[in-house]
Amino acid sequence: MRNANRSKTAGYILVFMLLAWIIIAQSCLSLRVDDFTALKQFHDSGVSLTLKTIEVNHRRLHYAQTGSDSFPTLFFIHGSPGSWEAFAGFMRDKELLSKYRIISIDRPGFGYSNYGKGVPLDTQTNMIGTLLEAIQNNKPIYIIGHSLGGPICVMLGATYPKYITGVILLAASVDPNEEKPEKWRPIMKTPPFRWLMPGAFRPSNDELWYFKETVRKMPEDLHKITCPVIIVQGLLDPLVPPGNAFYAKKQLTSAQNVNLITLDSANHFIPWTRYNIIKNIFMKMSEMMHTQMAIPSGNK
Repeated sequence: MRNANRSKTAGYILVFMLLAWIIIAQSCLSLRVDDFTALKQFHDSGVSLTLKTIEVNHRRLHYAQTGSDSFPTLFFIHGSPGSWEAFAGFMRDKELLSKYRIISIDRPGFGYSNYGKGVPLDTQTNMIGTLLEAIQNNKPIYIIGHSLGGPICVMLGATYPKYITGVILLAASVDPNEEKPEKWRPIMKTPPFRWLMPGAFRPSNDELWYFKETVRKMPEDLHKITCPVIIVQGLLDPLVPPGNAFYAKKQLTSAQNVNLITLDSANHFIPWTRYNIIKNIFMKMSEMMHTQMAIPSGNK
């Protein structure tokens, strides 16, 4: 009888722990910052932040903006998982703001763009293309994609070339041959396994599974890009192997210019671990888009 009671108590504890995990993990790992907090953070740093949402095909697309509307645009697209806030450091940088309007989005399924359910990358591309059309100001627009934001930049460059002046790929996953099958992902899309996935990792799992199909058309999209492209890749990247960068350069046969920058000691998180290098690329953007240049100062 005593053993039965102990087993029953252990069962209750296990159920409680699972419920606590489901509740706490969803809030702690949402990887997003609410608008009120973001506005205060930027205000305290002396930078004016604008937060907007547009509706495209009955879905919301939330984004953040800093800088003057009369400047060229840096348009950031985050990886998986993530949110616009991943690039907040760039958006507060006074030197960058002296040259650029800076926009960073919550990709569909993340942040405040219908958070919680990932959608295929071609759907995301069409939604972001609508936003690119809406923000045109007769100045250059440079789209920057990190990790899984990279293939979306490729698709945008292939599909919406008239809106885009240049493409910057940061540790971008674009090589079909580098993708492993990961047949376990569909299982994690169904209950009860889906419930156990924390916060933003749910939509991340959704879209990464869709990406397995999308990546097959990357060669075709890479061939279609005609604008200049800059590729930056850490050679110690364990998440997106460096082969992706070399593959992208090889496939960009129609691009006006391709500038590949490899960083010997860098990992996957180069927008933050190599901030000064990435910033210097932006500061020299116009020149780098049309010439083959060495790595900007700050690599050592």
